[in-house]
Amino acid sequence: MNTLSEIANRLASLCKELKFVEAYTELYADNAISIDPNNKNEPITGLENLIEYEKRFLANVEIHEVNVSDAIFAGSYFSLVFSMHFTIKGQGSKSVEEICVYKVENGKIVSQQFFIG
Repeated sequence: MNTLSEIANRLASLCKELKFVEAYTELYADNAISIDPNNKNEPITGLENLIEYEKRFLANVEIHEVNVSDAIFAGSYFSLVFSMHFTIKGQGSKSVEEICVYKVENGKIVSQQFFIG
């Protein structure tokens, strides 16, 4: 699996199944970078760091629902609309909708950036 559409569809499928860590392990390059407004838009670099960041998030939430749109494509990029309803431990329920933009090189996701609406 290394076409842009295969990677996008696999990512969407894993996210819908709440398999976020598996998505990183399977689809991301070792040197991948993430820009996330929940991290003050400070880049997180390296697959191990991305996985640890995700594990910390998942340890502090109970996810109730996830929806992922079909992908749109442009060059080596694809984008998904991602919405999630979850409860943060000790803080209550929250819903988030974001546009996620991914860049793929050599069959792996090398960057992601999230824009929260």
